Amino acid sequence: MKLGRDLLLFGLVLLLGTLPFFGEAYTLRLGTFACMYAIMAVSWNVIGGLAGYPSFATAAFFGLGAYAGGVLLAKGAALLLALAFAGALAFGGAMLLGAVLLRLRGHYFAIASLAVGEVLRELTNTATNLTGGGMGLNIPLGAMTGGILGEATFHFLAMWGLLLLALAVVVWIERSKLGFGLACIRQNESAADMIGVNATLYKSLAFAFSGVFVAMAGTLYAAWVHYIEPPDVYDILFAVKPIVMALLGGLGSTVGAVLGAFVFLGIEEVVWRNYLQVHTGVLGFLVVVLLLFLPHGLVSIGRRLRTGRAPA
Repeated sequence: MKLGRDLLLFGLVLLLGTLPFFGEAYTLRLGTFACMYAIMAVSWNVIGGLAGYPSFATAAFFGLGAYAGGVLLAKGAALLLALAFAGALAFGGAMLLGAVLLRLRGHYFAIASLAVGEVLRELTNTATNLTGGGMGLNIPLGAMTGGILGEATFHFLAMWGLLLLALAVVVWIERSKLGFGLACIRQNESAADMIGVNATLYKSLAFAFSGVFVAMAGTLYAAWVHYIEPPDVYDILFAVKPIVMALLGGLGSTVGAVLGAFVFLGIEEVVWRNYLQVHTGVLGFLVVVLLLFLPHGLVSIGRRLRTGRAPA
């Protein structure tokens, strides 16, 4: 059953990769955001779903990656080098930070993880010589050719490839000793310590894996939009949206995280186009309604259908 869900997941994402064959620039834009949202949701699911720690640090990782990679791109570095640097910086920083923050639990950890993004935002604002501060950072177009459609196709395929990599790593984590240890920590951390699980190391690794691909997505975002500023990439919504997506799809489920990201983007796009002035309120209302009627997420629909009961 688990193998079947994984194959279905990769099949769905591979199908998404066919967008360039018949997509226009607008469709590719939506596809790029869908992949970016899915990366965020899947990554958050490692620390929030598998380990059970409610992290609000996604915005911090995204902003860090956007500026770490963006600065290199602005200085003429290759995109692959910028991606590797942003990912390594996020992974190493999260390992060190996680060893401290993950000693906290529950809402204490949630508040502390949220503060990380605000600290990084202030540091970015003050490092004007490197990041441009409040004036923002311009990223050159580079050697991109093919016009608007060609650039849209390139950035979609780059974000799509990163999503495939993130999914492969997260599925491996779920099936590995690390995944088993995180499940033990989620159930009872004290008992996990008693059976020999190195909770500090495992939680730090989960925190690091929840940030590495988000940071790389931030670099791709910076290269895609060509201009970033702290309020944009450290947006608090980037800390909240992945949690909503994971809950919408089904907490702890990688398949659910991807489905939740796609459904959330669809709802967000419809609401944005039809209720521009009050889109945030309408979007929040619709998400709350969905969570009320599907408390276990979209993945619970299949289970309910198999057992012959309505989703609840």
